Amino acid sequence: MNSKPAMFDELDRKIITALMTNARTSFAEIGAAIGLSATAVKRRVDRLRETGVITGFTATVKPAALGWRTEAYVEVYCEGAAPPRRLAEVVRNHPEITAAMTVTGGADALLHVRAVDVEHFEEVLERIRVEPFIRKTISYMVLSHLLPEAPEAGATHAAPDDAGNVR
Repeated sequence: MNSKPAMFDELDRKIITALMTNARTSFAEIGAAIGLSATAVKRRVDRLRETGVITGFTATVKPAALGWRTEAYVEVYCEGAAPPRRLAEVVRNHPEITAAMTVTGGADALLHVRAVDVEHFEEVLERIRVEPFIRKTISYMVLSHLLPEAPEAGATHAAPDDAGNVR
């Protein structure tokens, strides 16, 4: 993959917008909408992938259909300065953590957690809390999504087969 800054024009922006709206839109459909041939659209998409502008294609699925019925955001507070790479190692060990980032403010990190139910969420939280450098957590349960079409409202992977047996 190329590490140079990606250069793209208005046609590339239109292609990206079309793919973000529906990644299954054909190159022919995109081309017809923006005035390019399907081949020209494909070349541009290939270039956008090679330069790292487009990083992949995914399906967004209703989380409950995959077994995720409980969702929360967890603020993580660490003892001292926990390096981001150490936090990354920890979150990779928990399939229920669907997104994690370091943040500014009082907390050191913010985790997006999906679980089968509240009991499963509590078990995930306890597994996170046993890490020796984690001082405390504050959880916020999601009640509803105000923007249901946003990627955060969907799921990118199914609940682990043993999620109900973690107990």
